[in-house]
Amino acid sequence: MSSVAPSVPRSLPWLLAGLSMIGPFSIDAVFPAFPLVGEAFAVDDTALQQLISVYLVTYGAMSLFHGAISDAIGRKPVIIAGMLVYALASVGAALSTSFAMLLGCRALQGACAGAGLVVGRAIVRDSLQGPAAQQLMSRVMMIFGIAPVIAPMVGAQLLWLDGWHGIFWLLMAFTVLMAVALQLLLRETHPPASRTAFVPRQLLAGYVAFGRDRPFVPLLLASSVNFAGLFLFIASAPRIVRELLHLSAQGFPWLFLPVVVGLVFGAWLSGRLAVRRSVAFTVNLGYACMLGASVLHVLAALAFAQPKLPWSMLPLALQGVGVQLAFPTLTLLLLDRFPLRRGGASSVQAFVSLLLNAGVAGVLSPMLSGGMLGLGLGSLCLTTCGWLAWRWYQRTVRVPPAPPPPRDVALQAQIAEPR
Repeated sequence: MSSVAPSVPRSLPWLLAGLSMIGPFSIDAVFPAFPLVGEAFAVDDTALQQLISVYLVTYGAMSLFHGAISDAIGRKPVIIAGMLVYALASVGAALSTSFAMLLGCRALQGACAGAGLVVGRAIVRDSLQGPAAQQLMSRVMMIFGIAPVIAPMVGAQLLWLDGWHGIFWLLMAFTVLMAVALQLLLRETHPPASRTAFVPRQLLAGYVAFGRDRPFVPLLLASSVNFAGLFLFIASAPRIVRELLHLSAQGFPWLFLPVVVGLVFGAWLSGRLAVRRSVAFTVNLGYACMLGASVLHVLAALAFAQPKLPWSMLPLALQGVGVQLAFPTLTLLLLDRFPLRRGGASSVQAFVSLLLNAGVAGVLSPMLSGGMLGLGLGSLCLTTCGWLAWRWYQRTVRVPPAPPPPRDVALQAQIAEPR
């Protein structure tokens, strides 16, 4: 991961990879601790689900602002401040004396966790162009994809050390180390000459301008739905492992290892294709893998009355390959629509992706996780929606858009003007 391009520090891929882990890891690492937390505070499963819900709500709300603030004051201070406040929230969570206090600390964690992911994507586009940016984004997204996969396994092991408290102590230590490393190693990629003032009215106007850009909307949909088909299985992991496969907590690797293998190989393949094949080829290949994997899920569910190892889990590897082929390229195409507002564009992408994944975890997973057939069909539908959005984008960019009216031109000029 250290060899990306001579124009960026060798530490940058590692820093961005670490930042990308925090958000998804914070969600899934607490899953194995639910029984212990419920026992400690005498709350039921419905209340425990709020540990995820409040985190996602504040994560999503602040995702709309992290990028825009970094457009105004620079990338580095936003990320470092986010990591330090997250560390304090983790200490509060570990020392919580009531469930209400724990929920408040989780909300504060969510408000800060998105800074690394949102601003990190903008840093990639600030630093690199063309195939080099795709290669770096692929590597960062590999870690982003692996984090929710390994988080429950890590969380389960930490329960042996200090119960549910150990999970939050680990999160605190990791974010403090990240803040120190960022202060020492990260250089500012958004100079003052390129910054735009953070004014709420202009921020809203900027988001309106994103929606008026015809290629932006299908790219936003394609990049947001891209991971949802795979995330449906990840969000359903406790039920798949315990109820469908009838395994203990130590059986999670049966589901997660194929995903990790697929994501790692997909990231490697995406980097190789960046300098050899076109953007369209890479994304089309990614969706072909994801659609093929979804069809295999359905066929395996029809072939076996009960999920059968390893065959029922193997399509997850192909699905992971497809996610890593398509997502980095779609993200870069999205950020390039507004070069002076990359932070804001990344914020919108993170917000929409989070809302979708929250719906997948909170609505689709409970509805469909009663059997592998429902999960396979759900994944197939989500992936098909992403592919249709990608085709919509391709048709849009082939047809020159109609000239905007004078008012829109003035609005675009006002938004794009550096301040």
